[in-house]
Amino acid sequence: MQRIVYLERESVIADVRRPAFAHDWIEYAKTKPEQVVERLQGCTIAIVNKAPLPAAAVDALPDLKMVAVAATGTNIVDLDACRRRGIVVSNIRGYAEHTVPEHVLALLLALARNLIAWRESLRAGRWQQSDQFCLFDHPIRDLHGATLGLIGSGSLGNGVARLAEAFGMRVLRAEHKGVPMPRPGYTAFEQVLRQADAITLHCPLTSQTQGLIGEGELRAMKSSALLINTARGGLVDEAALIRALREGWIGGAGFDVITAEPPPDAHPLVDPELLALPNFLLTPHVAWSSRPAMQALADQLIDNIEAFVAGSPRNRVA
Repeated sequence: MQRIVYLERESVIADVRRPAFAHDWIEYAKTKPEQVVERLQGCTIAIVNKAPLPAAAVDALPDLKMVAVAATGTNIVDLDACRRRGIVVSNIRGYAEHTVPEHVLALLLALARNLIAWRESLRAGRWQQSDQFCLFDHPIRDLHGATLGLIGSGSLGNGVARLAEAFGMRVLRAEHKGVPMPRPGYTAFEQVLRQADAITLHCPLTSQTQGLIGEGELRAMKSSALLINTARGGLVDEAALIRALREGWIGGAGFDVITAEPPPDAHPLVDPELLALPNFLLTPHVAWSSRPAMQALADQLIDNIEAFVAGSPRNRVA
C-alpha cells in the first residue's frame, strides 16, 4: 500500500481529493526543513512545495518512490539524487497560465499609470485643493505602443504575451543570455534589454539563471523601463535592483518574489523606505494563487500521483 505524506497542506487553499487507490494519507499544515526527514520516514510518495529535499534527505528515505511537487519550480529537490535512486519527480504545469499573466499586467498597469503616486496625492489633499478638474502631478504612460521584453516563453510567458498584445504592445521574446545567433522568432538578450519599455521574467531558477539580471543588465535597460518579476527572486541581483530604483537606472519595478520567503524584517526589499517608493511594487508571492488556479493545481497534483501509481508517470522532471 502506498503511504503518502503531504508536508505543507496549508500552502494551497483548495479541495484536495484523495487518490483513487489504496493508500495511507498523512498531512501536516506546515513543515520546517529540520522536520522533513523524520516526517517522511516510511513514505513512498512525498508531496512537497517549499520544504527542501536535498541529497542527504533523499538518501535517508529508503522507501521513497515518488516526489510530487505541488508547484512548478523544482529547485527545492535534489534531482540528481532522485535520479540516482530511480525516484520519480513530477511537477505542476500550466495551472497558473491565466492568473500569473493577469498579475503581471496588473503590476505593469499600476506602474505605467503611476497609481501609487496618485493615491498619495489624494491622501495629501492635492485634488481637493486643485483649481481645475484634474491633476497633472505624475506622468502616465500607455501600454499601447510600448515594447515588452519577455524572458521565458513557457505557458506563463506566452500568457503574458497574449495579454500584452491585446493591449497593443509589441512583444520581443528574448533568446538565452549569451547566445549570439537567436532562434527564429527570438531577439538577442542584450538587444531586448536595450529596446524594451518593460521586461518580465518567466524562467526557472537554475545555476544558469541565478543573478540573470544584475547591475550590467539594469544599466543596459532604458532609464524609463519597468522590470517585472513573478518567477523567482534569485533571478535578480537585489542589491543592484535597489540601487537602480534609488538612483534612477530604471523607471520602476514590480515584484512578487524575493530571495527569502517569507522575508526577515531585515530583508532589503521590505525596507519601509523602499516600499514607500511610488515606482516599486512588491506583492507576497501571490501571483499564482487565485482560487481557480489553486484548485487546478490540487487536481493536477493528484492526477500526477495516480498516473505514477498506474505506471505511466506524467510531468516528470526526474
